[in-house]
Formats: sequence, structure tokens, C-alpha cells
Amino acid sequence: MSQKEETKGEEKRKLLSPKLDVIFQALFGEVGSERITKKFLEAILDEELEEVDLSRNIVLRRENLEDKMGILDVLVKINNEEYCNVEMQMVEKDKLLERILYYWSRIYGKNLKSSNDYIELKKTIEVLIVNFEINRLEELEYHSRWKIIEEEKRKLVLTEDLEIHIIEIPKIYKLAREEQEEELVKWLEFIENPESKKVEKYMKENKEMKEAKEKLKVMSEDERMQILAELREKAIRDEKAVERFGIKKVAKKMKEKGADIKFIQEVTNLTQEEIEEL
Repeated sequence: MSQKEETKGEEKRKLLSPKLDVIFQALFGEVGSERITKKFLEAILDEELEEVDLSRNIVLRRENLEDKMGILDVLVKINNEEYCNVEMQMVEKDKLLERILYYWSRIYGKNLKSSNDYIELKKTIEVLIVNFEINRLEELEYHSRWKIIEEEKRKLVLTEDLEIHIIEIPKIYKLAREEQEEELVKWLEFIENPESKKVEKYMKENKEMKEAKEKLKVMSEDERMQILAELREKAIRDEKAVERFGIKKVAKKMKEKGADIKFIQEVTNLTQEEIEEL
């Protein structure tokens, strides 16, 4: 093969998907990605950050490929005083919203030493980015922000130490044209499809996004990262298959008990044909 043909083949190589948690973690969580992650977090939190520290994240590409991948979140220390944990989730899991609180509490509690000096506790932000729409949040925008607030008058926040952001990527395609120009939407477009024409346009004004794409190109050429991505994609496919099988078992039992097919559809999201075949 000639050098020209090799170069052409390299140009056509598809970039690894930033939506895949193992790629997301490597792209935004490794030391050296501070400028990228700072700009991305500023779009999420809607505030300027002085600095971000990524030193608490593992470097996946240096691990034994036969080992379990472990935690794939991105843990960021912000302005040397607050913690922010960012999770990319491809598959909807049971008790997803409850899991957010659990992950938040683990990070929040790590600051407390045996002295029980509660002044050591630092504000902790949990960011969940999902590649699906969450059932209980249908009426909300693509980006929702949560705190503990007094219920009756809904004005007083109990504590600023807890802050949760939920971002549903599929909802960005329902936005009005002016909303599509929001900085966070542009980053989500990059995560969704870093090779799109929109992203090419955004990179002209966003040097950090351009840097992110350049890093993604390098990662996509890394054989170790390619293998990690393949292993993770297989694990996700297997997880979805197991979940689908479980849903069909539930639907079959409902059908045997005489439940209406339309009701079964609403509960399980299976098609009428799938239910009738059970």
C-alpha cells in the first residue's frame, strides 16, 4: 500500500465515540485535559471557574486490559475547594435517580476525617449525562439542576453543599433554534457526533473543543483505547440484552394474568408484535 493510500485510510478512520463512558473518562478526566474539562464544566455550571484538578482520576489506557474497568466517572476538584463528579451513562438502570444521591454522598463523605469536623465537608456537585430520556423527567428541559429546597414557599435552599445536574442528550433535538446556540448544547453536539459539520463550525470559535477533537483523534489511533472501547461496547450490548430478556419475562407474566396489551406496552415499552409473540 502506498503512503498516499495509508494517509487516506487514516483520514477515514472513525473517531471513537465520546458518549462511550470509557472514552468520555479518558477525554475529560486525564491530567492534561484541564482546559477542555474546565470549558465543558463552565457550560454545565454556567459560571467561570478559576482552575480544575483532574489528578484524582485513574488513567484507563495504562491499566491491564484484562482487569475490570472500575469507576468510569470523571472526578474534578474545582477552584481547590469543591468537588464535581461527572458520569456518562449509556444504559438506563434501575433506581437511576437514587444512584445519583448515593454517588454524591460517597464523594461528599470522603472529605470527613475521623475527627468528625464537619467544616471539612466541601460542596459536591454530581453531573449525570445520559443517552436516553428519563421517564420521570419528561416535562423538564434537557438540562435540569437540583438542590434541597423548602417545599411550601420554594425559596429557601437548605444547603449549598448538594447540587445535582441531569443532562439528557436526546432532548437537544427538540430545542428551538436559539436554544441550539447555547454553549452546553454545542458541547453535547460534540459528544453526540464530533465529526459533524456543526462541530466543525463550533470549533472555529471554541479552541477547547478543537483541542478535545484533536485529543480524540489521537485516542482513536491508540490500539489500547480501541480495545477498551470494543470491550466496553460489548459489555453494554450484553447488559442491554439481559435487561431486554428480563422485560420480556415480566411482559409474559402480565399477559398470562390477562393484562391489556396496551397497558403492557406502556409498562415495558415493548412493541405490540413483541408482546403478541410471547
